Amino acid sequence: MASCIFFRWPIGYRQNSKPDSSWAIRGEVWEFLLGCYHPMSTFDERKQIRQNRRAQYVRLKNECSKMFPVVGSGKYITAPVITEDGQPIRNPVVDLETNLDANANRTEMANELTSNGPLDMKVVQWMHTLHQIGLDVKRTDRTLLFYDKPENLSKLWDILSVYAWIDIDVGYCQGMSDLCSPMIIILENEADAFWCFERLMRRLRGNFQCTETFVGVQTQLSNLATVTQVIDPKLHQHLETLGGGNYLFAFRMLMVLFRREFSFCDSLYLWEMMWALEYDPDLFSLYEELELNMEKTEGSKGKSKPTRKYGKYERENMKIKSVDAPLPISVFLVASVLKDKSSVLLHQARGLDDVVKILNDMTGNLDAKKACIGALKLHKKYVKAKTHRNSKSMG
Repeated sequence: MASCIFFRWPIGYRQNSKPDSSWAIRGEVWEFLLGCYHPMSTFDERKQIRQNRRAQYVRLKNECSKMFPVVGSGKYITAPVITEDGQPIRNPVVDLETNLDANANRTEMANELTSNGPLDMKVVQWMHTLHQIGLDVKRTDRTLLFYDKPENLSKLWDILSVYAWIDIDVGYCQGMSDLCSPMIIILENEADAFWCFERLMRRLRGNFQCTETFVGVQTQLSNLATVTQVIDPKLHQHLETLGGGNYLFAFRMLMVLFRREFSFCDSLYLWEMMWALEYDPDLFSLYEELELNMEKTEGSKGKSKPTRKYGKYERENMKIKSVDAPLPISVFLVASVLKDKSSVLLHQARGLDDVVKILNDMTGNLDAKKACIGALKLHKKYVKAKTHRNSKSMG
C-alpha cells in the first residue's frame, strides 16, 4: 500500500461536477491509507466493516437529528439558533434557510429545542457551533461545480455537525470544512466519507485542540522553527529578526494541509503522497483497538514485521533511536517550501507582511511532487544533524 499509485485528476475537473467513474478507486485507496481497513483484510471483511460503519453513522445522525431536526433534512443553517447559556433564538434567517412555511409558527423550532426542559451544556455547546459550520460550508470550494448542488452543501454540513457531536472536546474549528470537502467528493456514500474524515481527524485533531492561551497547531509551528533553525539557520535568524520566530505565518499550511497553497487537484495529490510516505500497516488495529482475527502461518510467528510494508518516511523514522515521537512529514513539507523560497525571503522580506505576501504569491504555483522530495531530503538532513549534535554532546 505504501507504494500505491498516485492519481492525477482529469484536466478540466474544475469545469465538471464530478470525475468520471474510473476515479472511484481513489476513494478505496484513501480508506486504506487512512487506516479504515487493515491492508490484509478480505473483500468480505471490508464489506462487513463498511456495513457496520454505515449503520453506526445512521444512528449518530439520527441522534443529532432528534436534538436538531435540520440535521439530515437536506438544509443547513448559517445563523445561531441558541445562546451560549442555552436560550433558544428565534432567527428569521434560519426560517428562510430551512424553508419554514410563511404561515407557520416561527417560534415552533425554538420552542422544540427546550420542550423537554433546559438543555444539557454539551448539547448547547454543540448547537452553538452549527451555524459556524454552516458559514464555513457556504464558503468551501465554491469554485467547484460540485457545490452548485445544495444537497452537497448540506451533506458537508451534516458530516461536520455529526463529527462535532462525537468529538465534543474539539467540536468544530475553522479549517475542518477544507479537510472534509474532498472526502464527500471522492466518496459518494455519505457514511463512508464521514469515517474517512474521522480517520483523518485522528491524525490532525491535536492541531485543533485549543485553550484560552494555546492552539494545538503551535506545537507543530514550534517543531517547524526547530527544523528550520537546523537546516537553514540564516533564514531562521532572519525570520526571528522580523518578529516571525513563532512561525505563525505557516499556521494555515499546517491546519488545512496546504489546501490553500496548492490547487485543489494538486493538494489531494500531495495528501496521497504524504499518507503513503507515512503509511503504517498497523493503523487500522491501532484505531480500532483490536486485532483482526487473521490466521498466522507457523513460519510467521515471532518474526518482526517487514518494514517494506511501511511508507518510506515511516521507515526512515523507524531507523532513528529516539524517545521523542517522530515529527509529521507536514512539518518538513512547510520547511521545504520555506527553503525553496529562502533566497527571496532573505532579500525581499523586510517585515512579516512581506513574508506573508511572498508565501501567498505561491498559491496555486507549487509542485506537490517537488515539495515531497524536498521534504524527504530535509528530513534526512535534519536527522543527520540532530544525530551528530547528540553524539557530540554525549562525547
